Amino acid sequence: MNDVLIIGSGLGGLECGALLAKRGLKVLVLEGSNQPGGCMQSFRRGGLHYDTGLHYVGGLAPGQTMHNAFAELGLLDLPWQRMDEDFDHVIIGGRHFAFHQGYDAFVEGLGKDFPHQREALQSYANRLRNITFADMDVCAYDYLSQTFTDELLLNVVSAAAMKTELRRETLPLFNFAHTCSSYIESSWRLKGHGNQLVNKLVGTIEEAGGKVLTHSKVVSLTEKEGRIESATCANGHVYEAEFFISDIHPATLCTLLEGCPSVRKAFRRRMTMAENTCGMFTAQLCIKRGALRYFAHNVFIYDKPNVWTMTEENNPVKGVMISARVPEDGSDCLRQLDLLTPMPWHECSAWTQTTVGRRGEDYKKFCQRKAEQCIAMAEQYIPGLHEMVEQCYTSTPLTYRDYLGSPEGGAFGMRKDCRASLLSFHSVSTTLPNLLLTGQSIMLPGIEGVTMTAFETCSKITQDKARH
Repeated sequence: MNDVLIIGSGLGGLECGALLAKRGLKVLVLEGSNQPGGCMQSFRRGGLHYDTGLHYVGGLAPGQTMHNAFAELGLLDLPWQRMDEDFDHVIIGGRHFAFHQGYDAFVEGLGKDFPHQREALQSYANRLRNITFADMDVCAYDYLSQTFTDELLLNVVSAAAMKTELRRETLPLFNFAHTCSSYIESSWRLKGHGNQLVNKLVGTIEEAGGKVLTHSKVVSLTEKEGRIESATCANGHVYEAEFFISDIHPATLCTLLEGCPSVRKAFRRRMTMAENTCGMFTAQLCIKRGALRYFAHNVFIYDKPNVWTMTEENNPVKGVMISARVPEDGSDCLRQLDLLTPMPWHECSAWTQTTVGRRGEDYKKFCQRKAEQCIAMAEQYIPGLHEMVEQCYTSTPLTYRDYLGSPEGGAFGMRKDCRASLLSFHSVSTTLPNLLLTGQSIMLPGIEGVTMTAFETCSKITQDKARH
């Protein structure tokens, strides 16, 4: 029998599997799709790998936020490339600003553009360094509005947080700060595709005697005497374990627990009725050889200071993130460029009953229009980009829903609400003592948030094992 069975092989599930396998536990990971990795996986088109969700990582230098965690997971050995000192560029209404690595440099850089707000910038940087759980109850937008009297600066410091859902009424400062802080410490890109990270974690699990099985979709969990006893897959296989970890969306987990009497109705209501974050539209571009020099920074472009309203309505496109892929051939010219923009679920409403490859011509035309709008906006930074594009692949929240099992294609898991933090932030523990949760819906989205949660999930199991 397995010590730990993990449902889902997203980053959180694989990190839990690697950590527990290294601690001597027998681990089994069950993945419903044809490859592991969730948002970290890559797909291959025209001889090139395209990443699903990995664009950059923060805080990998010694003494910084993510260094020790990635060291323990064995991920520091991957070919990380440090980005430019001015790692994030922001263009709003035609004006250009830059974020610099290091808190002092960050304050100094923006302080030159907003000298009248230098003291506020220093206060903001100090807050990012010292974020606490109490900030779950603080509204990020309210805090920023009280800190910065210059509305443009408020939008500038928020611009790179397109990596989460910016909602004025609900986003906790806790989430906003974690989305921004580690990247200011230091920012890194992975040379090569994101499957390197996935393969490293899978390798750690398998080297310790564990297994990662694809095409193994769990369809039900069986309870016995107040504990989960086994997981049944769609292919009929049944697997037993001492502990179970869910790395799937909590609402989906509830469908697997329908025959489990110990699961409280309050838990089911919280998980199934929770709102999901908005999705993303991505245009992944193959660039003609030699047409565009590589740049080791991201660019966030907005047509006006509308950073905090884009997730409410972004049709036509009002803002875009540009992320360049590190050249793998040693040249100074890139071949791949990602353009991302928030996309509310209602923009996909006409095709919610469709499946991959069968959405029709209207959907293709819709995606083409979106891609063209993203490219047109990106041309504020890369003139003539349209003529450089050799191929374009698009994805919408429907893609995330169908490939990754994300309800409504939410890119950042379940929505967190500073007005109801006790209801929207979740413990990794459940009412079933051997069923735990992990993933971006529990505490925080993004690589940092998922990794922090994975360590918390694993600590619960190791503590329980130690007690018994």
